[in-house]
Amino acid sequence: MLTVAYGEATLEQSNVYRWYEMFSEGREDVNDEERAGRPSTSTTDENIDKVKKIVLTNLRITVREVAEDLNISIGPCHSILTNDLGMSRVAAKFVPKLLNFDQKRHRINIAQEMLESVRDDPNVLQRVITGDGSWVYGHDMETKAQSSQWKLPHEPRPKKARQVRSNVKALLTVFFDCRCMVHHEFLPQVSTVNKKYYLQAMRNLRGAIRQKRPDLWKNKHWLLHHDNGPAYTSLLVREYLAKNNTVMVPQSPYSPDMAPCDFLLFPKLKRPMKGRRYATIEEIKTASKRRS
Repeated sequence: MLTVAYGEATLEQSNVYRWYEMFSEGREDVNDEERAGRPSTSTTDENIDKVKKIVLTNLRITVREVAEDLNISIGPCHSILTNDLGMSRVAAKFVPKLLNFDQKRHRINIAQEMLESVRDDPNVLQRVITGDGSWVYGHDMETKAQSSQWKLPHEPRPKKARQVRSNVKALLTVFFDCRCMVHHEFLPQVSTVNKKYYLQAMRNLRGAIRQKRPDLWKNKHWLLHHDNGPAYTSLLVREYLAKNNTVMVPQSPYSPDMAPCDFLLFPKLKRPMKGRRYATIEEIKTASKRRS
């Protein structure tokens, strides 16, 4: 079947076995080792320019297709792409949402405002208290890196069954600053995440700041940064924050890389818990507190 598809370009069976053995032993480079003799005549400035034009026209084209278009071997074509052009083939990265122009502009404006605030006051970030909520599961799947393991050349690759998150879970709401945790709480079992719940969380946060950050509380120097979900931005919560003269740090929508809880705290908290099993809500809470 391979011969029908690739004709003379098909590897002989012995070469297939040889490459399979090398890949099993950890080799990643698909190019042949350098050998003495005449250099390849395919790597010319003309071919490099042609390869670049072809690839930029169709970024999903394969090395084999480029080589066939230029009537050159796959090895030199791959070398042109990686060595001469410095290109690499990567998969698309998943993001929460593809932002439109206005959302991107809003994101830039917020980032510029934050930079200007730091220029005006280099210590401003020490006054920011940031927070968000996230589900913590009784069982969450291991990451690919966590499940990786060493093996000998003759051993088969380890396997694992597809798993799903457990239904046992608890919502953790947490607030922290540059020093440490300021306040955290778990959503009561009979409650839902709504404006009334978050309003009470704001009251609890203010009490924690008064107790744990008296310097910020006394001078009203603390700044609040949180997500812009419906409960967080409800009129009830906004009126409460305005009544207490709470200064807000804006958060760009769909930008987890600008939210410390998303890119720092929650991944660091959940990573050691992945692959473990917690039978009850109380066990989840205990494990979360231990790693907070």
